[in-house]
Amino acid sequence: MDLIAQISPEQPVLIAGPTASGKSALALEVAMRQGGVVINADAIQVFNNWRVLTARPPAEDEAQAEHLLYGHIAGDADYSVGHWLREVTPLLQGQRPIIVGGTGLYFTALTEGLANIPPTPPEVRVLADRRLATEGREALLAELDDASRDHIDQLNPMRVQRAWEVLHSTGKGIRAWQLDTPPPLLALADCFPIVFDLSSEADKDWLNTRIAQRFDLMLEQGALEEAEANLPTWNPAHLSAKAIGAPELIAHLQGTLTLDQAREAATIATRQFAKRQRTWFRARMKAWHPYQPAR
Repeated sequence: MDLIAQISPEQPVLIAGPTASGKSALALEVAMRQGGVVINADAIQVFNNWRVLTARPPAEDEAQAEHLLYGHIAGDADYSVGHWLREVTPLLQGQRPIIVGGTGLYFTALTEGLANIPPTPPEVRVLADRRLATEGREALLAELDDASRDHIDQLNPMRVQRAWEVLHSTGKGIRAWQLDTPPPLLALADCFPIVFDLSSEADKDWLNTRIAQRFDLMLEQGALEEAEANLPTWNPAHLSAKAIGAPELIAHLQGTLTLDQAREAATIATRQFAKRQRTWFRARMKAWHPYQPAR
């Protein structure tokens, strides 16, 4: 069945999927067939210091349809779902938006609303960074209130740290803030939401193969040279440093991993990330249209 044929050309389109699944290609196809502007909903593709390694759409795709919110943030800058929502708000009033990415929290905030949580004080962020690095996410997770602990991705260090920062800077758990949330910018009922359905064992094997092949392709396309350009200013505390494969390639350049070891470690990290994404999508996107990519 042709899923795109079911979409009204006036409808905003949301496309969520795990890394390496082909969601950017689907977004471009929608734009080419029906019109619209492609808008990024990936938390790491916003940074300008990793293009190859974050699999941002290539220049030839950008030439075929307008792409927004890609690579426009400095690599040493902070960025959050709140930043993204503020940037995407005026774009919803222009050309028909086709919003694509793998950051489930962005889609949830867009279609369900985002709590007005005060910014984290720098000293709390520094403490959280230090504790996460020395004690691990389990230590921060143990100090969360029960409601927040039960409603975050407990395997995602960034989400655990964020919840810990909110609790310790405001005295109120992140779940309590979330329950006191303003209306969404874009109601799900007004969109055509698509989520990549990759739940079977065959689907997982297919995606894992693509992940391995894509990292090899990234190396061919200059990912190692991109890492060399980032080496002088490398700071693992920067959000842009969370780009999967970045710590591994930097470790190779610093002499602690061979290239083969870096490739293997990055591939494993990507598979683990894709698994967390699929878990989020299954739990939070039951009302979305499932999409099976062509093999």
